[in-house]
Amino acid sequence: MKPFNFITRRQFLKTGLAAGAAATCPMLLSASSFDIKDFPEDQQKFIREARYYEKLDYKQIRCKLCPRECVIDDRERGYCGVRENRGGTYYTLVYARPCTYHIDPIEKKPLFHFLPGTMAFSLATAGCNLNCKFCQNWEISQVGPEQVRSIYAPPQQIAEAAAKYDCPSIAYTYNEPTIFYEYMEDTIEAGHENGVRSVVITAAYIEQKPLDNLCRKADAIKVDLKAFSEKYYDEVVNGELKPVLDALVTMRKNEIWTEIVYLMVSTLNDGEKEIRDLSRWIKKYLGQDVPIHFTRFHPMYLLKNLPPTPLASLERAKQIADAEGLLYVYIGNVPGHRAESTYCPKCGELLIGRTGFLVNTNKIKNGRCFNCNNKIPGVWK
Repeated sequence: MKPFNFITRRQFLKTGLAAGAAATCPMLLSASSFDIKDFPEDQQKFIREARYYEKLDYKQIRCKLCPRECVIDDRERGYCGVRENRGGTYYTLVYARPCTYHIDPIEKKPLFHFLPGTMAFSLATAGCNLNCKFCQNWEISQVGPEQVRSIYAPPQQIAEAAAKYDCPSIAYTYNEPTIFYEYMEDTIEAGHENGVRSVVITAAYIEQKPLDNLCRKADAIKVDLKAFSEKYYDEVVNGELKPVLDALVTMRKNEIWTEIVYLMVSTLNDGEKEIRDLSRWIKKYLGQDVPIHFTRFHPMYLLKNLPPTPLASLERAKQIADAEGLLYVYIGNVPGHRAESTYCPKCGELLIGRTGFLVNTNKIKNGRCFNCNNKIPGVWK
């Protein structure tokens, strides 16, 4: 539940009121330059200069973090709501400002081929650079940082907490971690200094340069591929498909461990042709050993009019992907289903048995099948 009654700036702009308001609002006075001290005193500890942007004329900036490339006037924010232009310098407002954190099983992300059975210290800030109509964390993703309660938790503190609670990884999750990139990058480095790895749970709506840097630093990435059609991305996600596909190819080229989740929404992205085209694309451009999770949708946020995904649809998607040659195809959000577990594609032996987020069997030995010695791709130790 939201702590205050409000509408977000994004919602305000969508109503069309902004144009009328602009005619009556006085022009903002602006000094020749700003620094962090120009922000409210209680927020200054959360402010850092952004790392991916370019300066334009008239104190405008262009954000170079995600494909939107927002052009932002002085004293305005980008689409994500957590980055602000002050006098021609771009700042992140959510550095060391998590609004939620928790210790989760790595299987909840889900990552099935990355340190199975371990826990991940998970965190998020406010904001997002997409607006998915089915978002399950919309209370934090579709608001500004001032509209949710947060704590001050610098990177070293997060890394030390993960180590203290025996979490071998930190997960940047719940909202879109691209929008708190600076905080994530520094926390990854602090984690490595403390012997803790990092996994990024993302929609992969990110520019190539920051993504290349992220691939060199993070230990694994799980991508929420929303659909395999531009129409769906436009109407349901408010984004574009192509940059996400480009990002997946970049991850593969950088050889960072990657898994894909495909949330199947009945009547919108569950067509057999779409699933077949997706499976063929993955095999051609990423390889047959990239795990894909076909996950059950539950009515949420702005898509409460549709039913949960029928099990038959999920099983049909798995059959199609299997037939197209993908080797590790899972079904998600159906606890106890056989397709939650990992099997050797060569001999068929059960390797990792799962029930929900619980791992009850792990027979992978040194990254190989215990029975036939077939190499199983992933990060196992």
